[in-house]
Amino acid sequence: MLPALIADFERSSRYSVELTTSPQLYSLARAGKVDLLVSHYGHRDAEQFVMDGLGEWPRTVFSNQMALIGPPGDPARVRGVHDAGEAFRAIAATRSKFVLNDSRRRALPDGDPVARGGPARSRRLVPRSADVGRGRDREGVAAGAYSLWGLTPFLRLRKAKELKLEPLVLADPLLQRMLVTIIVKPGAARDINTGGAGALQAHLLTPAVQAQIRTIRYPGVDAVTWVPAGRHNRTAILPKA
Repeated sequence: MLPALIADFERSSRYSVELTTSPQLYSLARAGKVDLLVSHYGHRDAEQFVMDGLGEWPRTVFSNQMALIGPPGDPARVRGVHDAGEAFRAIAATRSKFVLNDSRRRALPDGDPVARGGPARSRRLVPRSADVGRGRDREGVAAGAYSLWGLTPFLRLRKAKELKLEPLVLADPLLQRMLVTIIVKPGAARDINTGGAGALQAHLLTPAVQAQIRTIRYPGVDAVTWVPAGRHNRTAILPKA
């Protein structure tokens, strides 16, 4: 999704953007190597980064999708269920296998994206392969178990290798993972392009781009993958009395 939105931004502005992903994105930001962060709101380092005075207030932009995945046979009969709690009750009641994602023991499977931009600069788009297939993922594939998994990295891995698992429950809003943008503040050794960062953040929050976010699909998937979340009660955009 981000490459598509950034391409539109580059066409309509004087900026070019380098997009990359890294599980150490906040370390990069502290070192002044990032202008704009796009991070899960619940990232373990997000709050501390802002409270340390290194970043502007987070702005909610969109959410991506978690999925309850499981074997095609679906022994708990949860396929298409709209209530994640109901699905988990069915898994427990049928004593079906479930593999726990202990996220404290590993980095985020697909990293978090960071963007750097500036006027009239040639920038590369730097993709990073999904770092999945370990621990929970390998065990879940072998056991034919249910598990919670980020939809995009799951689909990316399934495209690369055969998996006897399918996304079964997607509809519950509890499975939406909120992402925010954070403009990195200049200072010390941080030479930040705040103008470019602010321009890209403003672009992502425009009504047209927010509407576009919902229309972008992961290849081969008809379901909504990303949901707009740029809802802000800002007086600057409200009609004057």
